[in-house]
Amino acid sequence: MGNWKKILSNLSRILTGLVFVFSGFVKGIDPLGTAYRLEDYFIAYGSMWAMPLALGLAVALCVIEFSIGAFLLLNLKMKYTSLALLVIMVFFTLLTFYDAIYEPVSDCGCFGDAITLTNWQTFYKNIVLMLPTLAVFFYRNSFRSPLGPALQYIGMLAVTFGFALFSVYNYNHLPIIDFMDWKVGKDMTPETTAETKVYLTYRNIATGETKEFLSPDYPWNDSVWMKSWSFVDQRTVSLGQKTDHGLLAEDEQGNDVTLSLIDSPEDVFIGIAYDLNDASKAGLLKLIQFEEAVRARGVECALLTSSLPEEVAAFKRKAGVDLPIYYADPIVLKTMVRANPGLVLFHSGVIVDKWHYRDIPEGKQLKALLDSRSHKTD
Repeated sequence: MGNWKKILSNLSRILTGLVFVFSGFVKGIDPLGTAYRLEDYFIAYGSMWAMPLALGLAVALCVIEFSIGAFLLLNLKMKYTSLALLVIMVFFTLLTFYDAIYEPVSDCGCFGDAITLTNWQTFYKNIVLMLPTLAVFFYRNSFRSPLGPALQYIGMLAVTFGFALFSVYNYNHLPIIDFMDWKVGKDMTPETTAETKVYLTYRNIATGETKEFLSPDYPWNDSVWMKSWSFVDQRTVSLGQKTDHGLLAEDEQGNDVTLSLIDSPEDVFIGIAYDLNDASKAGLLKLIQFEEAVRARGVECALLTSSLPEEVAAFKRKAGVDLPIYYADPIVLKTMVRANPGLVLFHSGVIVDKWHYRDIPEGKQLKALLDSRSHKTD
């Protein structure tokens, strides 16, 4: 093979490898967010039966994508790797072409939340990436690895299982890198306090019909209606107000309590449980014990959920708590913290810290946290 062909094939291998490693990494760092994107697809295509498979498929997708990229960069078993690359590129190119035309979802999430692309931009990206993919496949027999077959297989297994463990770790805790708007250290205070209107779009599960409602003027407290309609999207209209986060927290009467929660001059610990029925029972118990201990020290606490009022009432009775519970959109709650339940600490509009329910401070850690916060707020 001539020098220019060798250069072309290796550049193509490295380019596609880097793109796949990056794409797999940013999704694998947030497997729960990737699962949410898959759920959007299942809802759009009417495949509700597949919803329980979303998390497992999300981890598998991240691992496959990252592994193919790593195999390319490490020049491992290129005959098999190039074939896997071609198959997955053809599949995603066809899928993104369909998405671009019919827009079943607004963002396929090919780069997670690190980089947001429109459906057409994603399709064009895949078309461009198909060129080096074809070059890698066409010259697949020319690649030579310095490693023997046994070491190549060992390397492939190490990459695959290593990244799978990495993704599982990020699911069991919070993502080690937060690409969300609700990241630690960010000030979520609106610039003004003008009126904000939130419009919610729901799709009828049976007919596919979509309707837009001005929140809270929709039957959110009708359990029969909620089972027949699924949330699709929301848009926020701010009259003279810059609101990036889109959070609208309301009490049972529909009063907006958002600013009193996130913009308090004192510490406020806000538990997040977008679905009380689906939340970890052990996690909810840990969150309740934490907030009871915190309230005993005079620190404000609350819980945000998108569950129905009757579900909230049942939860309060069963848990035996009198914790302030407010209502918010499930999409925003899923964005605030990648856990169900999770915990966020606000102070004067700034996100001070966030915890997965597995990492909620208790015992000496809790005492140290409260002592340190008491010192800082004196």
